[in-house]
This record gives sequence, C-alpha cells and structure tokens, in this order.
Amino acid sequence: MSKRYNLVVVGLGIMGRRMIQYMLPHDRFSVMGAWDPSAESVATAKSEFPDMKIWDSAEAMIASAETELVYIACPPAFHKHYADLAMDAGKPVYCEKPLGISVPESEAMVRRLEETSTPNVVNFSQASLEGVEIIEAAMKSGEMGKIVGAELVMHFSQWPRDWQADADWLRFRDQGGYTREVTSHYLYVTERFLGRAKLLWSKPTYQADPKLCETHVHAMLDCGGVPVSYSGAVGGVGPDRIEGTFYGTKKSYRLSTFYVLEETTGGAWELAMELPEDPRAISVPRQIDNVARWMDGTAHTMPSAADALSVQKLVEGILAD
Repeated sequence: MSKRYNLVVVGLGIMGRRMIQYMLPHDRFSVMGAWDPSAESVATAKSEFPDMKIWDSAEAMIASAETELVYIACPPAFHKHYADLAMDAGKPVYCEKPLGISVPESEAMVRRLEETSTPNVVNFSQASLEGVEIIEAAMKSGEMGKIVGAELVMHFSQWPRDWQADADWLRFRDQGGYTREVTSHYLYVTERFLGRAKLLWSKPTYQADPKLCETHVHAMLDCGGVPVSYSGAVGGVGPDRIEGTFYGTKKSYRLSTFYVLEETTGGAWELAMELPEDPRAISVPRQIDNVARWMDGTAHTMPSAADALSVQKLVEGILAD
C-alpha cells in the first residue's frame, strides 16, 4: 500500500482552499491543518472544511513532528519566509509561484533550498496536464516536425477577474499582474518544451497610477533558436483569451485557457483531446498524483524552484520599464 503523506497549508485564500478541497479526498495525502493570519479567510475555510484543524501559528504547524510536506499558498511577498521556516524544520516545500516579489529574493530562496538539500516543487498547474503531455510527446517523437516558432497571447476584459476579488494584491505592480499570474504558466510550458528562454526585448504599458500593474505587453524571446512572441492586453468586452501556440512543420498545437487542446496539419483547428465537463476536477487530482510521485522519489514532471526562478527572471525582464 502506498504511503500517505501529512500535508499542512500556509494560506487560506483561493489557492489554499482549492488545494485543500482536492487534497482531502485524495488517497496519498492527509491534510493535518492550515493557518492564515486573516480571521476572514479562516472563517471562510472553517465554513468549507469544518473538520479541518486551524493552527494558532504557522511556526508550530510547520515544526510539528507529524508534518511531512508544507504547501505555501500565501501571497508571494511571504513565500520565502514560510519556506525558510520549512527549511529550518527540515520539511519539503511545495510552493505557489512566483517564489518571491523580486529576483534577488527568489535567488536567495533557491540558493538556500539547494544548500539545505530541501526537496522542493512549485505549483505550476500545467505541469500535469494531459494536453501538455500530448504536445511534449509529439515534439519528442518528431510528429510535429521541426518546431519553428511559438506565440503566447493573453487578453482579459478586466484584471483582476471577478473571481479573484479576494486576492486584491493581484492588481498591484509589486506582486500582481496577469503576466506574473497567468503568462508565467505558459512561459513554464515553453521552457519545458523548448529549453531555457532568452528575452530579446519587451515593451510593457502601465496604468497612470504607478502602484498598479501592467495593461499591455509585447515581447520577443528566443528558445535555442526558436522565436517566441508574447502579447497581452487588458480592456474591452469579450471572453478571456489565454493561448499558447506551438508551430511545427508537420503539425501545430494550440493550448487555450489551460485545458483546451487543438491541433492542425494545415487545415482548420480541431480538438486534439476530449474536454471533460469540469477540467479542474481532472487536472488538480493529476497534479496531486504528480506531487505524490515526487514525494515517493519516483518519476514525475513537477517543476523545481530553480525552474520557477527561470520563469520569474523572464517575467520580471518582460515587466521591466
């Protein structure tokens, strides 16, 4: 019988509660409790998970002898602090991205993770998606032919989106913005497919209030000779557009809104896989399965903090004035 790991959660916002929702019924993890400094967030969590333990302090929760994995889901400004607590306690780290709010801070976090030999992974949601695995396999097998380019396109009628209202930090320039929150997932996938990217140039446009995040972005990157374009925008009515397209000489793939995979060999785009009624109900358990394989020490595709740092450097380069 496979080992069941004891997990604790730092942060009870959207991501923390979502992870708890899917961790509770999973057969490889036991949620030993959670902590958040916000009384409002704690109250919401108690209403959703009445039997879950709420710890009095993050320090005590992380240091508990029962704790085997620390999931960090608080805002990025505090990731390093709780990762340091986990490292102090000798506990593996499972962290949301980005690692921190500055490249030097994240570099320091990665450096200490390496110095302490602390096992670590970062929760890029596309790490375990079936669509990503299909594209990756097609690239490796030669089914796509030569990869000649990629383009990332983002458009949101408003940012943050309505369902992100509780995460107010997403609208600010220091921690938020859609390039950090959404495009970073597609940058991770691009580097996973094509290798480390080099930023050639970028042009971000910001709001009049210097505290607020980007509205428009245009950038060009290079992945080992493969050109990658990125464009993003906020404003105007219409559905959100979240796309990563990877062009091959024999076949191309487009991954939209994280889950919708389409393909073409020259004609119209066609669905490349069946889309479940609730994609998240499939994707999050797949991610948790992947985390379990990492904890087991077996083959997995979860990105490391070093992978996340590479993405963060690209993001911060793209957003630099």
